[in-house]
Amino acid sequence: MTNVTIYHNPRCGTSRKTLELIRKKGIAPKVIEYLKTPPTEKELHEILKLLGLEPRELMRTKEPEYSKYHFDNPKLRRAQLIAAMIRHPILIERPIVLSNGRAALGRPPENVEKIL
Repeated sequence: MTNVTIYHNPRCGTSRKTLELIRKKGIAPKVIEYLKTPPTEKELHEILKLLGLEPRELMRTKEPEYSKYHFDNPKLRRAQLIAAMIRHPILIERPIVLSNGRAALGRPPENVEKIL
């Protein structure tokens, strides 16, 4: 059986489409509304590792918090950027889908099909 988790924002159309795609495959994923329940530092490290991304690559740079708190500062270290995403989860790109030790960013939603 496939163990699938989606870090989801129900207000995001792409996130809703990704969740629908997963459910149409007969999978009942664990849905984490990450704005209400942000990933822990350990979880975010693991997500980044599985995605093969650095923190800034998973950040929504057009969110007001990104510029307001100067997260564009190139001197910020990895740990500082991860802490920023935990403190301001709106900065985390979405949706993120985890499935059996693999991860995919659902932009576009079809990206997740390769890990289901």
